Order: sequence, then structure tokens, then C-alpha cells
Amino acid sequence: MFHMKQHKAPRMAVAALTLSLLLGGCVSFGAKPPQQLLSLSPAQRVTAGTAANVAQAPSLVVADPEAPKILDTVRVPVRMSPTSIAYVTKVQWSDTPRHLFQGLLAETIAASGTRIVLDPGQYTGVPGQRLMGALVDFGIDEQSHSAIVTYDAILANPGGTILARQRFSAQQPLSGKIGPETVGGPLNAAANKVAADVAAWLPTVAQP
Repeated sequence: MFHMKQHKAPRMAVAALTLSLLLGGCVSFGAKPPQQLLSLSPAQRVTAGTAANVAQAPSLVVADPEAPKILDTVRVPVRMSPTSIAYVTKVQWSDTPRHLFQGLLAETIAASGTRIVLDPGQYTGVPGQRLMGALVDFGIDEQSHSAIVTYDAILANPGGTILARQRFSAQQPLSGKIGPETVGGPLNAAANKVAADVAAWLPTVAQP
């Protein structure tokens, strides 16, 4: 299946081939057309017909989190070691993880009823708190055979003053070999756990 002359093969190519074979062909360093598209589904949703009243709860804009280049992609990363990353083949996200997570986080916070969540594209000029942050992890860890989502949250007031910051992380085990059928569910569960923890944290932050 693989045709290469050993005496001309660079060490990196040999290492990549060995890694791919060890993982049963489920992980690759090259991009291929996906057979599946993944998305995130909120475990908590706003009930249809629920009225939002800014007099009852403060407003909040949830911004897209920042993300490093290895996460700012539609591919699903697999951390093989502290210094090496591969990607799951035959599957991609329907959008970048940071944008998908922003939508899930906004929906989860809105469902909690502690904030009136506004669309950042439509209400950027409305006074209110702003939730910013960064995705630190959003992928698969090969060593622990689990999905890990880590989000650094930063809550700021309308003037831009930081009120609080905190890191949230969740880990969910994979039920089988790393592949397109096993990564989506655990990543969705871990993302929902982080979003729920952020929603529970917001009311504990002292108001200025």
C-alpha cells in the first residue's frame, strides 16, 4: 500500500507512517475529505417562548474565544505527546471549535436564566458584561484515551475592566479506538460540562 524507498525516506516520514499504523489508520498528519461532520449540541436549551427581561437579569455578550492554531481548524486534534499532534481522519467539525463552543456556551448561560445573553454581532454597542476567553484544549488526548476541553474565562464590565477570570476543564473517556465514530460524543459531553460550570460560576462573581 505504501511505496517508498527506505534509504530516501526522511526520519519524520518514517515516524509519521509508524504512528499511523499503530493507531490502525484512524489518525493522520494529512487532511482528507471528511466522511462525517461534527457539531456541538447544548444539553441545556432556552425553552421556546421564554421572555428575556433585562430588568430581571444583567445582559451579557459571549465572545468567540481565542484559540491556538492547532485548535483553530475544523480538524479534530489528537495530542500524542507534549510536543506532537495528529488529526483524526474522515471527520471534521462543521465550523471551527471556538465558534461552535461560543454558541453552546451562550445557549447554556441563557438557559440558566442568570444572564440575558445578547448576540455579539447585533448588540456590540449595548452596555453589559462581556465574557471573553480562550480555548486551551479541545481535542483528544491519546495517553489518557479521553476528550479534553479546557476554557479560560474572562468576565469584563462594559468599560472593559476585568471582573474575574477562571479556568474550566472537563474530561470524558472514549468508548473505543480513536476514530470518527468515537470522538464526537465525548467532546460534546466535555464541552457541555465546561459550559455548565461557567454558567454556574457567573452568579458567584461580585458585581462592581
